[in-house]
Order: sequence, then structure tokens, then C-alpha cells
Amino acid sequence: MSSLSHLKVLDLTSHLAGPYCAMILADHGADVVKVENPRGGDSLRMTPPFQEGESAPFMLWNRNKRSVALDLKKPGDLQKLKDMIIVADVLIENYKPGTAERLGVGYDVVSATNPKLIYCSISGFGQTGPYAPRGGFDLIASGMSGLMAINGPPEGPPYRIPVPVTDVCGGMNGAIGVLLALAAREKTGRGQHVDTSLYESGIALGVYEAANVFATGEVPERLGQAHRGSAPYQLFPTSDGYMTIGGAQDSFWRGACEILGCEHLIADSRFKTKADRVTNNKELVAEMEVYFRDRTTAALCEAFENAGIPAGPVMNHVQVYDDPQTRSREMAIEVTHPKVGPMKTIGVPVKLSGTPGGIRGPAPLLGEHTEDVIEEWTAQSTEMADD
Repeated sequence: MSSLSHLKVLDLTSHLAGPYCAMILADHGADVVKVENPRGGDSLRMTPPFQEGESAPFMLWNRNKRSVALDLKKPGDLQKLKDMIIVADVLIENYKPGTAERLGVGYDVVSATNPKLIYCSISGFGQTGPYAPRGGFDLIASGMSGLMAINGPPEGPPYRIPVPVTDVCGGMNGAIGVLLALAAREKTGRGQHVDTSLYESGIALGVYEAANVFATGEVPERLGQAHRGSAPYQLFPTSDGYMTIGGAQDSFWRGACEILGCEHLIADSRFKTKADRVTNNKELVAEMEVYFRDRTTAALCEAFENAGIPAGPVMNHVQVYDDPQTRSREMAIEVTHPKVGPMKTIGVPVKLSGTPGGIRGPAPLLGEHTEDVIEEWTAQSTEMADD
């Protein structure tokens, strides 16, 4: 039995943040029904690369779900959705603010018919404030939340963050909000509106930068590979690749110098304390790099590991999924898709000892479960009305 196997979840979302939120709930057992427009469905279904005509990104974060195809511009289909909402525990939407209200499925309306409903809205900028009416994408939120301004080398333009961090964290924050609201419902018997955004998720990630601004009032500078509060704490080139080292504590710093053969730096006044090393990080790196370049990544990582100093190789994604730790933690799981056949998806990152989550099935084909779900959920809705 999984933690959320008692929950019925309506996923009215598309692209990444909303579907990712619903995926987290589905991975832990919730019956997640993805409601899609019959004309193409979730726009992400058109995103490359493709396997047997199916979008690989779509399949990755829509596993464990069922798909119902409804045209919400048609009164009959809209009524079917409203009937399903009556029996749902959770509804997740990522429409532009105001759209759900125009459809007649905004929180105020549906909570009147289902007071226990947890209604989660994930948008670009939130449901309130001057930017609420704007649409939002990860790229825009990364730029406006300060994340892009601190990414990249000290000189030149800011870099776009290649990982869609505000989308993924927006989805995570949505899932956290849903779980918090469910915990509150256990005490009050009522649901509530969960409101989070990509913009706020991006702001919340800038923890060191916020501390800097709140303490000094100054704009945090772009540091490239350097860390804002520790040194050496970054990437170094080796003779055959790259590796990282976390010299955040004095003991780690001294141990690293001894392993590398640059013990003389320990007594250097420029690097005596952690604050000194952060202030003079550019000079520190210049002094240390030569000692990394003479040895292989594997040899150095082994030496640091034996000394208890945090370090690791920089691996590409092929290496990641071939790594024994990845395999032992079951972070690449094979499922069988009705069109693609055997395929892999990312595993569940949160392990529970008593009620573990898991991958029960692949992403659904568009409208694959329409008849079954409508029959199941409508029957329950009728039973509730009779009671």
C-alpha cells in the first residue's frame, strides 16, 4: 500500500510544473486522472525527442496517470468534469489566472460543491499581485527571480540555467502545499486553495543571495564556479576530466592541501580562515589548479574519499544512469508503454520504509482511460448524491 492510494486527483495541467506536481502524488499511489483536450492533449506531447511518435519528455513526468479526453468548451464535457470534481480529493490546475473561473471551475465555485477539495493552482506569478495576469514560463521566472543574474562567469552576460529549476521546484512546492492542506483537512474536515508560482519558487531558491542582500543591501555578484560562502567549493579540472571538492570546513581544507601536496597554502595569510579563502578565492583557485591537473579524477576522488573529504567526479547523464549508486537507488526504472514498448523513466527520489512509492505504469495515451474513469467516478458521484 502506498501513502496516497486513498486519494483521487484531477490533473488539469500541461507542460511541466503542474504535471510534475501531479506525478509526485501519482508516484506515491494517488489515482491521478489527467484531463486533456481531445485535440492534441497536453502541449508537451509535441515536444521532442520522440519514441515511436510519443514525446519522451511527456512520458517521463506523466507516468502513473490515466488520461481522460474532454473538450471543456462543450457543455456536456464540462459537466462531466464538474461531476468528477465532486468526488475528487485534489484538483491541480496551471491555467493563466482567471481561466478556471471563466470555465466555471474556479476554487470558489467548486469548493461550494466539494468543501473537502484541495485546489492547487500553479502559475507564473501567483493568483494575486500586479503580475498575476501574466503567463509564465521557467525561462521568464528564472530571469525575474534573480536566478539567471547569478548564473555564469563573472564577466559577460548572465547564463540561462539549462535545468528548468523554477518549473520543477514549482511542481515540488505545489505537491508540498497539497500535502500540507491534506494534513490540515484531517483536523478541520475542509479543503483549501493552495497557491504557488514559478516566480516565488525561483526567489525561494536564492537563499545565499537573499542573506547577502538582507545583510548588506548590495547586489550579489556573479561568481562563476565559486561559492558565496565557502572556499574551495567548486569544480577543478583534472588530467582526464573534472571533479568537485567541498572544502567547506577548515579540516577539509587542510586535508585537501595535504593530499594535493600544497601544504604551504595552509599557512598562507590569504587563506588562513574560511572568510579569507572566500575573499581571495580567485587567487586560491589559481594556486590549487596545478595540483589537480597532474592527477586523474578517479585517483583524486579515491584519496579524498579515504580522507573523509567531500568530493566527486563531474559525470554526464549517460554516466549518471550507468553509475552503481544510481542503480542501487533504483533511479532508472523500466516500464512498458503501449506504443513504445519497454522504456526507462526516472525513479522515485523519496524512499518510504512503510508505504513506498513506485512506478506502476507508463504515461497514458491521449484519452486512453476516458470511458473507464468517467464510469468509475460518475458512479461514485451518483452514490454520494443518493446518500
